[in-house]
Amino acid sequence: MPSELRGVALVTGGGRGIGAGIARELADAGMKVAVSARTPEQVQQVADEIGGFGVVADVSAKKAVETMIEEVERELGPIDLLVNNAGIATWGDKAWEDDPDDWWRVFEINVLGAYLCCRAVIPGMIDRGGGRIVNTGSGSSYLPGQATTAYGASKAALHRMGEGLALQLEPHGIAVFTISPGLVKTEMTDRFADDMPWTPPELAPRLVRALASGRADRLSGRYIHAEHDDIEDLIRRAAEITEKDLNAIRLQR
Repeated sequence: MPSELRGVALVTGGGRGIGAGIARELADAGMKVAVSARTPEQVQQVADEIGGFGVVADVSAKKAVETMIEEVERELGPIDLLVNNAGIATWGDKAWEDDPDDWWRVFEINVLGAYLCCRAVIPGMIDRGGGRIVNTGSGSSYLPGQATTAYGASKAALHRMGEGLALQLEPHGIAVFTISPGLVKTEMTDRFADDMPWTPPELAPRLVRALASGRADRLSGRYIHAEHDDIEDLIRRAAEITEKDLNAIRLQR
């Protein structure tokens, strides 16, 4: 696929797994990419590989996020695409036995972290008349049979935040999406069996690449699955999808 994108992208949680794949895909598409995570060696390795910029930050800390954004924009320029991919999970089988601090830390990274990153980049996007935000969600936020409390609940909250933000930012030409990468083999999911219905790891990066192009902006606020949704079909059906409120997590009667 030829390079066709321009501008600056910031990928949080970009030091490994899905985030690293997204960073590679965006760099391949022609974007200048900043990679952020909490592990310096991983961040720098990915940044060096793609010719990008690495910055270590804890997205749950307001000052750290503000400093991260300042460093990225000083090095690469204004951020056109924010990918909120940083995330952690607590898979405890008995929530009543979990350490409350560990349980709440999942929300601090998965929800507060995404909010703080959005809060830091949105004013600049508004001033420039546009931008895009992609949040990495999860099927755990809506699929039945999910015996998880912190992780599933945090991803549900992340999507709901993204929906509200999309409405607030529509007048400013800023699109917000929540994607599900599917069940991808990463360090976070290494506890699952080999015979699980694993999703090819390249699908989420390809989806983010398509969203970064701007062709799907009419789908702002929608929930898009990297494996089970054909983004080109969704783009063609954008009017129908918005009219019928499809690709949304809703109570059905």
